[in-house]
Amino acid sequence: MLITDSLLLDYKRCSRRAFLNMYGDPTQQDPERDFLQKLRQENKRHTALVLNTFYPHYQQSHVSGLSWREKAEATEKLMQQGVDCIYKGILMVDDTSQSNYCSEESLSIFPLGYEYLGKPHLLIKQPGESKFGNWSYYPVSIHLGRKAKPEYKLLGTFYAQLLAIIQQTTPPTPELIVRPLKHSSVDIIQWLPKLQLVLDECVTMLGAVQEPEVFISRQRCNLCRWHGYCYKIAQSQQHLSLVPGVTPSRYQSLQEIGVHTTESLAKTNLNTIEEQIGKNLAEKLQQQARSLVHNRPIHHPQSQYNPSDALSNQTVELYFDIEAEPERNLDYLLGVVVVNRLNQTQTFYPLLAETPQEEGIIWQQFLELVNRYDQAPIFHFSDYEKDTIQRLGNLYQTPDSQIKPLLSRLVDLHHCVTTSVIFPVENYSLKSLANWLGFHWRDAGISGDQCVCWYDQWLTTGDRNCLASILRYNEDDCLATLHLKNWLAEFFSKIEF
Repeated sequence: MLITDSLLLDYKRCSRRAFLNMYGDPTQQDPERDFLQKLRQENKRHTALVLNTFYPHYQQSHVSGLSWREKAEATEKLMQQGVDCIYKGILMVDDTSQSNYCSEESLSIFPLGYEYLGKPHLLIKQPGESKFGNWSYYPVSIHLGRKAKPEYKLLGTFYAQLLAIIQQTTPPTPELIVRPLKHSSVDIIQWLPKLQLVLDECVTMLGAVQEPEVFISRQRCNLCRWHGYCYKIAQSQQHLSLVPGVTPSRYQSLQEIGVHTTESLAKTNLNTIEEQIGKNLAEKLQQQARSLVHNRPIHHPQSQYNPSDALSNQTVELYFDIEAEPERNLDYLLGVVVVNRLNQTQTFYPLLAETPQEEGIIWQQFLELVNRYDQAPIFHFSDYEKDTIQRLGNLYQTPDSQIKPLLSRLVDLHHCVTTSVIFPVENYSLKSLANWLGFHWRDAGISGDQCVCWYDQWLTTGDRNCLASILRYNEDDCLATLHLKNWLAEFFSKIEF
């Protein structure tokens, strides 16, 4: 069996994904999302920037069409020649190469009976003794993230251990490069034991051919192509991971007291749950489970927040939603729906930057629009709109005398919901809430990350259909916010505070 760096990365993030990538039926996978392709393109650009900035004289280790073993042999030949910088090197170790290196420490890291393969971005020559002569190599990994994450350090340690066996040296110090061109080193002494633990667990799981239990994580599962497959299983099991607020550690605590499903969480004696996870959390999770089981919203019993005044109908109301391109630190669409309840009209204003240079223009257009209705509340969903107003105000030197009154008009419906209402939903996104309330986007199955891809396609191809799709999605976001606000206003009008 071949244990690769990609497999270990999958295992570190989700053991189930590693298992399914090895044994699963590929026809059960979801279609790949455009956003994944975009991330790959960004990664290529970042890698090219690193190479051009720090390592312009690299030598690529192999050509396409070779087997993994042939690529590993080509890499080792370059190491024997003493090439200063090797790009796309392949490191491969099996039982034979382990036994040729007599370090007991190294032999204890990799379980025997497997082949191991790593693909560091770069191998850099440095002074030091190895089987090649008075030089050796250390690995450099290039990552798109902005922090040296634990999984990056684990892979760097994996590459260092492979190099130690191949060049018959002690493990060299791996280096990581993250955005923006930030270098860091990995503490081998700290990470070798962690690598050994992950390797042992991974090969044990794969060797047993035992499919790990499903657990739906709202962040990590989002882009995984096995998400739909796992989600169906979780739904059929009434899995606790579908209850908002149930983290892996809380899930384990609930398992220990015999709570295995959403229904059992709803019915279990509250005192039993309190003893395990604490009173406030127990009440919150049980109410969430009951809301899901009975498919009805519940006024949060611990809430002291009364949003009735903020939600009362005004003659004119604004509903605000933003589309952004994080890679460019760009807010390219400031969408506003103006609702006039007296005239019973809804007017959508899509303030769109067709080029990144037009962001300042649409910011001024936004200020003109909202100041035209200077008494109207501005409803939005999440902190992003508030943070963006502050960012754009600072960036384009808008006086505080304009920004402060604007911020005072904002009404965050996400805060209103999460502090006051328990909904029968699996997450508290605008899409989940609005869908449960009966609102549906015109383009089904589309999310905000697809808009990021559409905007990039527009900048690349000039296809105005991409812009039309973005505007339609953004208008629906604004209208969904309106739909949610109307429901909340009616809901709280029936509650006595």
